[in-house]
Amino acid sequence: MSSASRTGPGALATRVFAHGMVALMVLFLADDYLIVWRDWPGLLAFLANQGWVGFGPLKTPLGGAALAHGWIQFFGYVAALAVVVVYVLATRDRLLRADADRLTAFAAYIVRVAFWTVFLVGLADALISFLRVENLLGSLVTSQLYEDLGRPEFRGTYIHFPLIGLALIIALLSRSLGFHWLALLVVVAEFQIVITRFVFSYEQAFMGDLVRFWYAALFLFASANTLISEGHVRVDVFYTHFSARRKAWVNLWGSVLLGMPLCWTILTMGMWTKGSNLNSPMHSFEISQSGYGLYVKYLMAAFLVVYAVSMLIQFASYFLSSAADLRGEPGHHDTRDDAAYPD
Repeated sequence: MSSASRTGPGALATRVFAHGMVALMVLFLADDYLIVWRDWPGLLAFLANQGWVGFGPLKTPLGGAALAHGWIQFFGYVAALAVVVVYVLATRDRLLRADADRLTAFAAYIVRVAFWTVFLVGLADALISFLRVENLLGSLVTSQLYEDLGRPEFRGTYIHFPLIGLALIIALLSRSLGFHWLALLVVVAEFQIVITRFVFSYEQAFMGDLVRFWYAALFLFASANTLISEGHVRVDVFYTHFSARRKAWVNLWGSVLLGMPLCWTILTMGMWTKGSNLNSPMHSFEISQSGYGLYVKYLMAAFLVVYAVSMLIQFASYFLSSAADLRGEPGHHDTRDDAAYPD
């Protein structure tokens, strides 16, 4: 393929769309954090305050710091779009498939972080709950720390968040924790419930919570990997007999019209306001009502965020890969042999 065919307006527009979708998602998450946790006004409130894009005026106009924050959020989106365009133009000779592989690696990293997070947080929280329910924690820590560990905000901020930071580092350095290992952990956690219940007549709420915590993570976090490995169930009565080119068209438009909108629906419906279904439990560090259970229910709400984010990135990769197939770029391979998600 000639350089001119690779750098035509179609290829550039395809790359801008895919990277722009990922950049918009990152900005949306950052905006959500600033709105929910820092009480910033948000882009829509700022646009309404300015009377732009047809928005009606706010009942209480923004002023002072709130207006300054609104300008920062507005220029954040403008800057993100500018960065995407500049990046695409500066790398105009890059193949679509190369960008697709980079996005897949990004999605893979997010999933690895999520797996290490649920592994470390699950074990740590189960240990704390076990020590509390058996009245052993008081002999190991101070009375103040004992009380603090019983508060969801403290445990989330000073136990879970540092472990998430550790997961970010481990996932960057290691790829050893795969989906089959988490499946094994679910089986082991369920098996120990059976043994302790029927052999020792012992069962606590945190034991069942741990199984649900890991089980939910297994199914939601494996979705991006399953997508790239062609593992999702297809209604393939017709698709199986399509040519490679027709399959590429199906995957390209399916990503744009079905996959990406699904991810955006989850993010916007769940995180639109502070009281939305996903924001509310995460902001309040929501826990289950069972006594001495795990304090991770708010993280299970975040599972859906990780699912939507990883799938959106992977759909953008899928879109680029399908476009590369249609343009006849070299390097087409069976995605089931993809090494981005090693076992």
